[in-house]
Parts: sequence; structure tokens; C-alpha cells
Amino acid sequence: MEKVAWILLRDGKVLSTRNRGKDVFYFPGGKREPGESDTETLVREIDEELTVAVDPATMEHFGTYEAQPHGHPQGTPFRMICYTAAYTGTLTPANEIAEMAWLAYDDRDRVSPADRLVFDDLHATGRLPRASGGEPPHRL
Repeated sequence: MEKVAWILLRDGKVLSTRNRGKDVFYFPGGKREPGESDTETLVREIDEELTVAVDPATMEHFGTYEAQPHGHPQGTPFRMICYTAAYTGTLTPANEIAEMAWLAYDDRDRVSPADRLVFDDLHATGRLPRASGGEPPHRL
């Protein structure tokens, strides 16, 4: 399994989404369709999930992570290729997205195992601090 994901930081929090019927949050993005590049996948997935246009010219590879995928049998291979990018439009959940939230490092236990690795990297570099005073994440 492989996913192309979008890492969007704002005010010390990272955007995350929860699909309908799921109990954890995931970074927005999704699986590549046959013949698609990472750029084409990210642009299409983010438009479908959050109704905004990712600017391909601003895409930067953030990192590639491998972890046990949430909700799949132990030993299932999973790789998540992450990018940062600017966008235009208003973030609005669509299709399978039930909820979106801006999460701090304290929310790490609410995300998938692969996303936790990204949370750890963001926290280690000071870009994803703990929520001050343990306050709940800011909802959009």
C-alpha cells in the first residue's frame, strides 16, 4: 500500500482529516491512480477531499514514512510519501471526509501509526509543539 499525503502547518498545528466510519485522523491525500505522478495524485486527492487547489509549483518533498497501516492485518506493508505545498481556496471537507482538525503534538494518539512518525519529526524540529495548557485542538 502507498499513499501520497499533504502536510499543512498553521500556527504550530497540522491539518488532519477523519474519514467517515474511521476512528483516527489521517493526513489528507490518498492512493495513486494508474499512471499518476505524486504531483497529480496530491492535486487530485486534495481537491476531492478538501475542495482546494494545491499549487504543484510549490510542492516540496517532506519525507517518506513506512509503518503498520491502521486497521490492516499485522505485516501489511505501507508507505506514505509526504509533501508540503501552498494552496488556493477554502478548506471544506468533501466526499469521504467527515471531519478536519488542526492538531498539536498532544493529539498524536488520535492519528494513524504512519502519521505519528510525521508528528514526531515535526515535534523534534519545533514545528509541532504541544498544545499550551492541554487545550483541545482548534476545529475549522
